[in-house]
Amino acid sequence: MEMELTALHWIYVVFIALIIGFMVKRRDTTLICIIGIFLLALVATGSLASSISGIFNSFIFAITELMSTILIISIIVAMSTVLTKSGINDVMIAPFAKFIKNPTLAFWVIGIVMMMISWFFWPSPAVALLGAVLLPVALRAGLPALGVAMAMNLFGHGIALSGDFIIQAAPKLTGDAASIPVGDVIAASIPLVITMGVVTTLSAFILLKRDMKLGRIKADNEGLVQDQTMSEDLLTLAQKKFFAVFIPIAFLLDVVALSILKLQGGDATALVGGTAVFILLILSLVAHKQQGLEKSTAYLIQGFQFGFKVFGPVIPIAAFFYLGDSGFNQIIGDYLPKTSLGIVNDLGAALAASVPLTKEIAAVTLTGIGAITGLDGSGFSGISLAGSVAKLFGTAIGGGTATLTALGQITAIWVGGGTLIPWALIPAAAICNVSPFELARRNLLPVTIGLAVTTIVAMFLI
Repeated sequence: MEMELTALHWIYVVFIALIIGFMVKRRDTTLICIIGIFLLALVATGSLASSISGIFNSFIFAITELMSTILIISIIVAMSTVLTKSGINDVMIAPFAKFIKNPTLAFWVIGIVMMMISWFFWPSPAVALLGAVLLPVALRAGLPALGVAMAMNLFGHGIALSGDFIIQAAPKLTGDAASIPVGDVIAASIPLVITMGVVTTLSAFILLKRDMKLGRIKADNEGLVQDQTMSEDLLTLAQKKFFAVFIPIAFLLDVVALSILKLQGGDATALVGGTAVFILLILSLVAHKQQGLEKSTAYLIQGFQFGFKVFGPVIPIAAFFYLGDSGFNQIIGDYLPKTSLGIVNDLGAALAASVPLTKEIAAVTLTGIGAITGLDGSGFSGISLAGSVAKLFGTAIGGGTATLTALGQITAIWVGGGTLIPWALIPAAAICNVSPFELARRNLLPVTIGLAVTTIVAMFLI
C-alpha cells in the first residue's frame, strides 16, 4: 500500500508533537495551533493572503463543526441554573444523595450508569441527561468535578462508544472495510473492550484516589456550575416536588422516543436539547411569573456565555486538527495528492506499509493506525482505514482479521472519540465545568496503559 507523503504531512506531524508536548507541560497551545494552520496553508497555497485567510476560515469551520455541542451544553447549563435558583435541584438529587455516600461509589455508579445509557443512545446525549442531576450528588459525596468528568468520559466515550454493541455504527464501518460480518467484529471486540475498559478505569480511579490523598486534586465544589447561584424561594415545596418528578419523566420520555424512532448522534442530542429548552421556559414562567419572559432570556444568555467561555480555548486546536481530515479541502483547498485520503489517514496508511508482518507487529501497527487516525477528534473517520489494513494484515499472516479490526476500532475511538483529544471530550468537561485540556491530561496515562495491555491481549487472540 504505497502512500505519497508530502511536506504538508510532515508539518502536520511536527505540530502534533509540539501540541502534545505543550499539553504535557500544561502550557497553552493556541499560538502553536495558529502557527501550524498558517504554515500548512502557506506551504499548500504559496499565498500569504490565502494563508492568513485560512486561519480565520479554519476557525469558522471548527465553530460550525462544534456548534451542536456548544448549544446542548449552553442549554443544559441554562436549565441547570434555573433548577438551582428555584430549589428544584435539591429535591431532585435527594434520592441519589442517600445512595452515593462516598467518592468511590460516586465514581463507579456514575460511570456504569453512563456506560449503560451510552450503549443505547451514544455518549453526548447521555452526558446531558446525567450531568445536571448526578454532578451535584457526586460533589457532595466528595468526588471532585474532574473525577466526575473522568467517569462519564471513560465509561461513555471510551467503553460504550468503542464497542458500540447496540447501535453498531462503528463495527459496521470497520466490518465493511475489512469485508467481514458485523457480528464477527463485535464478537472479536468483546474481550478487547472488557480489557481496555477494566484496565483504563481502574488505572484512572487509582491515580485519582492517589492524587486526592496527596492533595493534588481537592474534593470541593469548584466544578459545580449549579452551585454558582444560590437557591431562592421562588416555588412552594409542592411545586418543587412536582417538577422534581416531571423533569426526569420528560427526559425518560426522550429516552423512549430515541429508542422507538431510532434516533442517535445529532438527532438524539437535538431532542434532549429541545426538551431542556421547554423545561427552561416552563420553569422560568412558573418561578418568576410576571418576569418569566425576561428571566428565560437571561438564563439562556448565562448558558451561552458559559458555553462559549468553555469552548473558546478549544476552537484553535480543533481548527488545526480538522485540517487532518476532510476539513483540509474545505478550509484550504484541493492541494493534497490525488490519492490522498486526508493527512491523518495517509499517515496511518504509510505506517501500515512500512512495517514487516507478524501477528505482534500487526497488533502494534493497528494500535498505531487507530491512534493516528483518531487525532482528528471524531474517532470514526479513520476506522474504515483500520478495517482495510486489518484485512490486509490478516490475509498476510493467515488469520486474525476480526481481532485486528476490533483493535483498530477500539484504539481510534478511545483516542479520537472523546478521551484524549480535547474538543472531543468537551461535553463531559463542560457539564462538570473543568478544563478539557486538564481532563485530557488526566486521561492520558490510564488510556495509554489500557491500550498497551489491550494490544498485548490482542496478540494472543490473533
